[in-house]
Amino acid sequence: QGEYTFADGLEYKDKKWHYCDGYDRRFYTEICSGLKPAGISQLTNLDPPRKIPKGCYDCGDGYYNPETRVIIDYKFRFLRNADDDEHEWIVGTCRKAWDEAAEHKPKP
Repeated sequence: QGEYTFADGLEYKDKKWHYCDGYDRRFYTEICSGLKPAGISQLTNLDPPRKIPKGCYDCGDGYYNPETRVIIDYKFRFLRNADDDEHEWIVGTCRKAWDEAAEHKPKP
């Protein structure tokens, strides 16, 4: 019982929840303000997105340094040390501070 509103104004509903349901992949700010033209799509709900410190990942509640395995908040204060599971999830899922060329690897 009760209500929850996220910091960006999105109201949570436990029934008929359509946000991030697999059919509509827009960020909440895109739902409210519309999509940008091709080539300048949003990378995060924040626009412009946060700048990620060199060598780190943006893991949702702060920045993760895979070398030290430490997560700091967006004001650069210590949050926690990442265990093995969290490290693997962040490295495999989260936005990082650098670009890598993606190579096409055909199946053998």
